[in-house]
Amino acid sequence: MRIPDARGPASAQLTALLADSGGTLEDRTALRPAVDAAIADAADVVRDDDLQLTLFLLYELAYGGVDGGDSLEWDPALLDARAVIERALETALRARVSVPPPPSPDAESVAAALFALTGEDAGPSLARYVAKKATEEQFRELLVLRSVYALKEADPQSWAIPRLHGRAKAALVEVLADEYGDGRPHRMHSAIFAGAMAGAGLDSRYGTYLDAVPALTLASVNVMSLFGLHRRLRGASVGLFAAYEMTSSLPNRQYGNGARRLGYGEDVTWYFDEHVEADAVHEQIAARDLAGGLVEAEPELLGDVLFGAAAGLTVDGWSGGDVHAAWTSGRSALRRALPAVAAAGP
Repeated sequence: MRIPDARGPASAQLTALLADSGGTLEDRTALRPAVDAAIADAADVVRDDDLQLTLFLLYELAYGGVDGGDSLEWDPALLDARAVIERALETALRARVSVPPPPSPDAESVAAALFALTGEDAGPSLARYVAKKATEEQFRELLVLRSVYALKEADPQSWAIPRLHGRAKAALVEVLADEYGDGRPHRMHSAIFAGAMAGAGLDSRYGTYLDAVPALTLASVNVMSLFGLHRRLRGASVGLFAAYEMTSSLPNRQYGNGARRLGYGEDVTWYFDEHVEADAVHEQIAARDLAGGLVEAEPELLGDVLFGAAAGLTVDGWSGGDVHAAWTSGRSALRRALPAVAAAGP
């Protein structure tokens, strides 16, 4: 991924390091003071552009990589700075996310609690707005916002595979196999989403629009990475993934309907239609076998499973609320305007 523009002192320090292929040891150790200062100055860590971009880039070193960062994935100075932001983010989430009372630590009770949690209507429906009212420009913005995760879909959850056992591990692999196309590269959900972007006149290369997306979009993906990359948070990773699978089918049906209303064809709608069918099955596996199976095997993780589910839904709710508010007031939901499509209309 190319190096994006900095959004403040911490990300400026990191992007300068990347541009210099890591710089000197002195340069790398200077990242921690920049991060400390950014956290001290931040009104809200979750919504802070500088900190969320810095954390996103530090995580990206463990995914597909960033230009100039091949030697930095395990650099102690960068990991130290990452840990500081992670602690601040986790602390903020645990203070602000409302977690439901724990049920009995058995699969059916856990599934029922998750279905109750994911069934709550926490605010205006972005998916309904897209289905009924979104303009073509707003639909393209939706694709850009979703691209930060969808172009590497399921990668953050894959970190949990070696950290699970038995029923939960088998359930996670079953769902992820579908996410990765069951061995057919063109059916990988990330590849299907890339096709949707191309069909809407957008650049489908990963990270192209990173400069355009707001902090909460980055935070949503950073939370997945935070949970996935720490074994102690494996319960939260499972809970978040289960909640996502359980809240995917209906919104994707509405997104697909919105695309059809705007005149787009199957190259764009395939991604959404694929999730309507797949996630209707996945939600049962995720709730009972994945989350429920994990809690039955490790009852002490019940609280983290519920926290992960609630945290993912909460951050996505904040992000969706911001997008909905921007669109209904006639504003763009992006930090930067998108280039016009070459030919008007889908």
